[in-house]
Amino acid sequence: MERVKAAVSRPDGDLFHLEELTLEDPRPDEILVRFTAVGLCHTDLEVAAGRMPTPFPVVLGHEGTGVVETVGSSATGFSPGERVVASLSFCGTCRNCLRGLPSYCPQQYPLNFGAQRADGSVGLRDASGEPVHDHFFGQSSFASYGLCRPSSLIKVPDTSEPDHVLAPLGCGVITGAGAVWNVLRVTPGSTVAAFGAGAVGLSAVMAAAAAGAARIIVSDLHPSRLDLATRVGATDVVDATVGTAVEQIRELTDGQGVDFSVESTGVPEVMSQAVAVLASLGSAAILGVAPDGADLRTNAFALLEGRTVTGSIVGHQAPAVLVPRILDLHDKGRFPLEAMIRTYPLDDINKAVDDTRSGTAVKAVLRH
Repeated sequence: MERVKAAVSRPDGDLFHLEELTLEDPRPDEILVRFTAVGLCHTDLEVAAGRMPTPFPVVLGHEGTGVVETVGSSATGFSPGERVVASLSFCGTCRNCLRGLPSYCPQQYPLNFGAQRADGSVGLRDASGEPVHDHFFGQSSFASYGLCRPSSLIKVPDTSEPDHVLAPLGCGVITGAGAVWNVLRVTPGSTVAAFGAGAVGLSAVMAAAAAGAARIIVSDLHPSRLDLATRVGATDVVDATVGTAVEQIRELTDGQGVDFSVESTGVPEVMSQAVAVLASLGSAAILGVAPDGADLRTNAFALLEGRTVTGSIVGHQAPAVLVPRILDLHDKGRFPLEAMIRTYPLDDINKAVDDTRSGTAVKAVLRH
């Protein structure tokens, strides 16, 4: 048994409650990880607000990094003392997992949002002995320790990267970067537009720059984020509060439009804009999570000119492949993701939430 400090979500509002909980010892197929840092993601806020099918009370957190403490007797591939990044859970045996596309695993929703083991049990108890759901994304890294599924963990190569840089790699960073490399397949000399300059959008910008895009145009509502975009690879920025982004991007490209676009806002109208700015034969990747039942509207005739629209989840590739690739680029100074990170102690998680919602923080990372 471990005593752990955790930020708990309860069904009485979308704020987090700091509590001391009791954590069971790992079962044979689990790995106990001591978390050192965790990114705060929009998905965590949606779940905490009750807009996802995750039971309460629950410890969220799905961008964790830390150190392996104990390895269950039947778990393989990890040893105590190894540094790890935690990402999504997947079954590992279905067709999509075997193709190296675990984010499209048919079991991804119960495994990641179910916040419990396959048998319905949980590993956490609160001070009154009541169960608290864990295993969120196979990690629940808003706690100082977590019982992890091995499929959620990625060994960190020998590196001196600080924990606050490693943490966001588990979801937001690979979502943006992977869409650029694996879905759009951005080519050298091409033109890219990114709608949204949050962590996902800026990761797409950095990936496009690394891929050799000649022009990278970023649209956002916040001037500070547009300034940041220019520091991490954008060649042009568009203030979405002035006129329409489509008109501004068309003007910047002499009416031609862009070869590729990435949307990460989750706003259906912005998704339509990401399609509307495409040149003939252009491709758009939709990454934002729109409200349930929302429609994406576009000009059907325009699609006849070879334009394509596709979605992408968590980088369209196994995280264990994407994370080392990004770390290699970061080590070479070609993926400056620390520029968008702001750190907070776990005790200040609700301040981090406020700063994220206001746009003050692009990527909040909590330190344990």
